[in-house]
Amino acid sequence: MKKTVKVGIIGLGARAETLLATIFCFDRSEVLVTAICDVSEARVARIQSIMESKDYPQPEVFADYRGLIASDNVDAVLVPTSWNSHLQIAEEAMKHGKYAGIEVGGASSIDELWHLVRAAESTGVSCMMLENCCYGRDELLCLNLARKGLFGELIHCECGYEHDISEMALKDGKRAEREVHNFKRNGDLYPTHGIGPVAKILRINRGNRFMTLTSTASKGRGFMKIAEKAGRGQVHYAAGDVVTTVIKCANGETITMTHCVSLPRPYTRDFRVQGTKGIYLEDVKAVHIEGVSVTRDEIDVAGNPYTVHDWTPVADIYEKYDHPIWQKYRDQLIGGHGGMDGLVLQAFFDAVRDGAPPPIDVYDCAAWMAITCLSEQSISMGGMPVAFPDFTDGKWIYEGWGAKGKWALDEVYE
Repeated sequence: MKKTVKVGIIGLGARAETLLATIFCFDRSEVLVTAICDVSEARVARIQSIMESKDYPQPEVFADYRGLIASDNVDAVLVPTSWNSHLQIAEEAMKHGKYAGIEVGGASSIDELWHLVRAAESTGVSCMMLENCCYGRDELLCLNLARKGLFGELIHCECGYEHDISEMALKDGKRAEREVHNFKRNGDLYPTHGIGPVAKILRINRGNRFMTLTSTASKGRGFMKIAEKAGRGQVHYAAGDVVTTVIKCANGETITMTHCVSLPRPYTRDFRVQGTKGIYLEDVKAVHIEGVSVTRDEIDVAGNPYTVHDWTPVADIYEKYDHPIWQKYRDQLIGGHGGMDGLVLQAFFDAVRDGAPPPIDVYDCAAWMAITCLSEQSISMGGMPVAFPDFTDGKWIYEGWGAKGKWALDEVYE
């Protein structure tokens, strides 16, 4: 019988409710929320009401997160608090020997990332970013294709976060967390949905690393336009509408990232993986791979021969190349975001239960979240290159030291 993982949740806003909805899908003998914490009594009461409606055992309540972290009735904490507090809370949790599950977003400083890394190294526990996109079906499909060598030698990747959430400018000064950062900061503020899967495919921190970054921001008009429509007048947001970042890796690959949350457009994470033998492109949901996809020789109007490379829809290759995680769980998905929430939480809880390294560890968290503050620096200097810190202190040169087992994201385990 599996050990019950006793979970505390610190910060009871909207994201906490989403996490809780997924946790309700787990067997209570395997995962149980035993403690909750928030400074708002109204939020605490709302979570208690939700749990009562599900006939869920009522957890212990804390107003101070330090009390929850110190509780002997908590094995791990989930920290869906503000971007400016969750890393410090995760650091405290690790210092008490508790695994911490942190939410996505960028860091505010490089120093707080070093504090996070040192806390994990000094205690032997870790934090895990709950970056659910790493467990997306196509992202894992591409990891599988890459490890089977079907892309050939990897050359270039693209990723990003393009999502029209400009309605946050309607808040009339009552700014939510994300709006505060867009109002005050100019950089790639939400890098991890895109960079997480790409970093794993490129073996970042396990034989490869990010070396330098350059970022450029366009002018910002999207939020201003929405604010004007809402009658708020001309409200200036620091964030550019489109932030473009280019990363150079130690092994020579390049990565282009795009951040755009204030202009009208369909949602995309701009996912692209390209090597010497093939390419995947999210926006067409297709691959072209030598020996798998169709290649046709044709003649142009001048009589010159040329080669046509046809796309193969990813739906046509799932049966043969689906990642083992999706082969196992695609018919029993739980939680939001198409089941990705359930997969990433299962990976976290299994790491806690086994006392094992999580598949998205503290070094991943630091490298991915550093993109935000480094892109701010680059933009402020007119697009000058900025060097990435090596949060691994040289361990990146070795492959194979990451998490093992079915949830691993560095290698594929059948």
